[in-house]
Amino acid sequence: MTTLDIHQILKLLPHRYPFLLVDRVLDMEKGKRITALKNVTMNEPFFNGHFPHRPVMPGVLMLEAMAQAAALLSFHSLDIVPDDNTVYYFAAIDGARFKRPVEPGDQLTLEVEIERMKAGISKFKGRALVGTELACEASLMCAMRQIN
Repeated sequence: MTTLDIHQILKLLPHRYPFLLVDRVLDMEKGKRITALKNVTMNEPFFNGHFPHRPVMPGVLMLEAMAQAAALLSFHSLDIVPDDNTVYYFAAIDGARFKRPVEPGDQLTLEVEIERMKAGISKFKGRALVGTELACEASLMCAMRQIN
């Protein structure tokens, strides 16, 4: 069982506030799966406009949180510590479904499984849950590239 705290996550992902959407990794199995957490608080900047009368986390940010968890899983699975020249891009999102709103005070559990990895392109199946309730699910494809 592999876990990561916020300090370890910051060493692996280039994202920073307000776009870092993974707070902790609870469990990670090399080449297979990851379970991570995103604590959703009223202080999130997107709540000011989405929606002020009933704050809801945008679905696209749930997908981004799953992609960030997928990146952590990829780095761990490939024994890579990314540097400033490593980028991890979204390549595709398929079958995205949103089942329940995510609101301030919720804790989003991100579950991502590798379906296939080849030549720097990986396909994942992801789910985001609040407790035992499914909030979002999708198939994600991501590509790792080196830039200059």
